[in-house]
Amino acid sequence: MATGELNPNHYPAQRAAKAVQHYLNTLYGSPYRVIFLNRVHSGYAEDVADSGRKYKLEITVQDHISNKTENCTAEVLFPGGEQQRPPQVQASLEELPTTDTKAEEEALFQKYKTNQGVLSEHLPDSHGHVDPDMEPFLHLGSAASSFIMLNESTENTLYNVAQVANVTQLKTENDQLKFDYYVLLHDMISQEIIHWKLLFTWSPQEGVKVLQMEKLPHSHHDETPQNNN
Repeated sequence: MATGELNPNHYPAQRAAKAVQHYLNTLYGSPYRVIFLNRVHSGYAEDVADSGRKYKLEITVQDHISNKTENCTAEVLFPGGEQQRPPQVQASLEELPTTDTKAEEEALFQKYKTNQGVLSEHLPDSHGHVDPDMEPFLHLGSAASSFIMLNESTENTLYNVAQVANVTQLKTENDQLKFDYYVLLHDMISQEIIHWKLLFTWSPQEGVKVLQMEKLPHSHHDETPQNNN
């Protein structure tokens, strides 16, 4: 792996920057906020004795829903050793790149807290359509998938969401909405489509709390990835 100044457009800098994207989504992702990498401005890599490789980055991130952007300074440490461990990320944003979503989040929460068990949808449906009422759950699944992608990220991967395929609402527990998602992730390096089951809770106050991430067996009929994340 290269050290020193990095080409912002090459894989080493892009991989580290993607880890920052996933990290920010684990903190701030919601049905009305999904953060994507917009651009890598600069990157620097150095070996850290007995720890791994550290990347220092200047990037721009973008809220997919509002399209607002914000500059971000970050450090990403990919741990060394034979055992795979998630990268350690520190990131500094001046403010979230989005408009205030509290009212929309609270309205969605109250609606589905009252109508438990009514949600079980394919996203998109068999005609490739996503109902506008289901778009917040498409966004929520995309943001929550960052927990998987951050956990699985290494210096040899580059993950995107290929498809949020299915969402089922489960019985509410501890005043949190609970969901079972089926998602397909695309590793840009290996071109592999990886199927995952994701169980998590969400509320406007607590955000996304992952309960279980399960990697599923390979399918012989993998869907074509849509690299929109």
